Amino acid sequence: MTELEASQDGYRVGDVAAAAGLTVRTLHYYEEIGLLVATGRTISGHRWYTDDDLSRLYRIRMLRQMGLALRDIASALDDPAWSLREAMVRQLKDLNLRLEAEEHLRGRLARAVQTLETTDGPQTEPLLSLLEEMTMLNGDVQRRISILVYEDLEAAYDYLIRVFALGPGQLSRDDGGTVIHGELYAGDGVIWLHPETAKFKLASPRNVGVTTSMVALMVDDVDAHFRHAVEQGADIQNEPVDQPYGYREYSARDLEGGLWSFMKLRD
Repeated sequence: MTELEASQDGYRVGDVAAAAGLTVRTLHYYEEIGLLVATGRTISGHRWYTDDDLSRLYRIRMLRQMGLALRDIASALDDPAWSLREAMVRQLKDLNLRLEAEEHLRGRLARAVQTLETTDGPQTEPLLSLLEEMTMLNGDVQRRISILVYEDLEAAYDYLIRVFALGPGQLSRDDGGTVIHGELYAGDGVIWLHPETAKFKLASPRNVGVTTSMVALMVDDVDAHFRHAVEQGADIQNEPVDQPYGYREYSARDLEGGLWSFMKLRD
């Protein structure tokens, strides 16, 4: 791994590119479109990057990994509420979730190996289960985006952050100032908030009086998450309980009746 060496002027473009796994051409392109402009220049015109520039580059790389297009990243970068530490914490949680899933798969493989050592017959069901878990970890799908429909997108956005502790993302408004699109981060996934539309028959559960789906999220500590939701006035449907399928979970409804489940795989 390349380590950056700083001078009194900053970091050289070639070193930054190597450390970030990019090409110098890519960094030049980021500058052309105004996404990442090097703060400094040498007398000969070479680019020099400061610590603030590297912080911005980290955000760009993180958002690209999340599947955002460059044109959308520019808007997210200008969010004054963004925090480098919070972004790193969120990324760390994403990595921990993946490691947890891989450790679970490892345990299943180890048990399958032990079974094969004592059984000569076919193991169709365990193999199908393992294939399913392998596909979930290494499928061709790069990123999942859930889309939820609300009557009041701005109120839903604020509620989901405050009560369910989702990560804040982009809010887009029309010329009149009304929110027409919202984005929230939920672990390794992204949730988009979509307004009601008659054309596609999209409506909030509150206005149709029924919920036909639910959102399930993995959390670090189900009981701690539950206590926070209760303190924030969540509409709890079921308190934390150990389920027979191996998870501890609780469920709650959001401000427009959407059903959410928060869970963790038991040890």
